[in-house]
Amino acid sequence: MSHVDDHEGTRRDFLYYATAGAGAVTAGAAAWPLINQMNPSADVKALASIRVDTAGIEPGTQVTVKWLGKPVFIRRRTAAEIEEARAVDLASLPDNDARNDNISAEADAADENRAMDENGEWLVMMGVCTHLGCVPLNDAGDYVGPEAIGGWFCPCHGSHYDTSGRIRKGPAPENLPVPVARFEGSELVLG
Repeated sequence: MSHVDDHEGTRRDFLYYATAGAGAVTAGAAAWPLINQMNPSADVKALASIRVDTAGIEPGTQVTVKWLGKPVFIRRRTAAEIEEARAVDLASLPDNDARNDNISAEADAADENRAMDENGEWLVMMGVCTHLGCVPLNDAGDYVGPEAIGGWFCPCHGSHYDTSGRIRKGPAPENLPVPVARFEGSELVLG
């Protein structure tokens, strides 16, 4: 009789395991479409990386491109703008973090840590105010350079950014962030 009980126990165990396995496969099959729909669509993947030809951008001018649905400011700065940005006392800045995704998160807000090249000519930043997400105006505000160009001002709530995109005055808590970007010849690649 004990042999029959062992056999029944084995058959019962098999049924439990088979039912649990079938349930796991069914749950996985039901969950897969829900999980897969969270992946980015093809149009979003296509916008994840863009190339911008910078050859036609003159010193002292800026272009704004749309990347991932947000404006990006690409500015080719003059020597005067660079000099002014590099002369700022870092202790006077409300936000002393570089906010540059291309370098270490611990880097300070020195202009050298925010510019895209060694000589500081190229500045690339997300064009979204860090206060409430407005788009700051170019060549405006209290920190415009000596040539009357360079700073940014968000008129919605009064945030002023200097010629390096660092917050200097107003309610914005952080500097304008520098996105992941690199130069390939005369093209700037975002993403």
